[in-house]
Amino acid sequence: MEYENHLYQILSPNQALIASQMNPEQFAMHYGAGTTRYYQGKVIFAEIDVNFRNPYFNIDKGLAALKPHEDGRPKATKFISSYRTLEHIDISAIKKLYLTSPEGYCIELSEAPHDKAHQGGFLRIFAEIAPLRMLVMTSLNFVEFGKYITDPIYGKGAPKQFYTQIEMDIEDFLADLEQRPTMNPPVPGLHPSKLRDAINELKNASEKKTTKGLSLYSSIDQIGYRRIRHGFMFASQEETKFFSMPSLDEIEKINPKFWRAM
Repeated sequence: MEYENHLYQILSPNQALIASQMNPEQFAMHYGAGTTRYYQGKVIFAEIDVNFRNPYFNIDKGLAALKPHEDGRPKATKFISSYRTLEHIDISAIKKLYLTSPEGYCIELSEAPHDKAHQGGFLRIFAEIAPLRMLVMTSLNFVEFGKYITDPIYGKGAPKQFYTQIEMDIEDFLADLEQRPTMNPPVPGLHPSKLRDAINELKNASEKKTTKGLSLYSSIDQIGYRRIRHGFMFASQEETKFFSMPSLDEIEKINPKFWRAM
């Protein structure tokens, strides 16, 4: 049986470029729930144009190794690279983004305008996903943050970065903390008092200070998809590509099983 070849870039929980004969839905189920490698959590991956090539990757060798199993099953994964993958993939070659639940259900995200993500004038929290995985508070919008984190002169950045914004009302949080000092962390692993201190620091900082690190680990695998604001961004110094997060109503219509697992 003939199968269509695919290139997938894993962005979370690990980072890798993989060749596969599985379609995205099959791949999501296999990588997250159907493999002998134990993993409990979400998987985020992108489909890469199968015609994309970069001398850093031996893509042709990986695709040539895609041979069905003797019983006719498609070859699920052929790892091409698991080191510095996003850095060497052209953002223009990223076709679709897929979000997978721990049970293996997935939804497809398409490239979309990001006008709402341009809004400024308030603090927001970005969760870096790949290759860096910090949690950052900033007054920068989606595009500005991408420019900042991929600037070569910034010692904590990377040439390309994939990240998202976490839904959170800063003023509501501060009011809630005032009433309930022992409240649960608003973001996994982030103590409420630390977040309050970071907010106050940025509010009182000069215009030159636009970011404040909140955690060395973004905890993206512990944050529910319902907490995603706007969507996901791929960024470099030269370009960006934004994948919009559907509304909860849209997700329920697209994939009720994924919606229930969010």
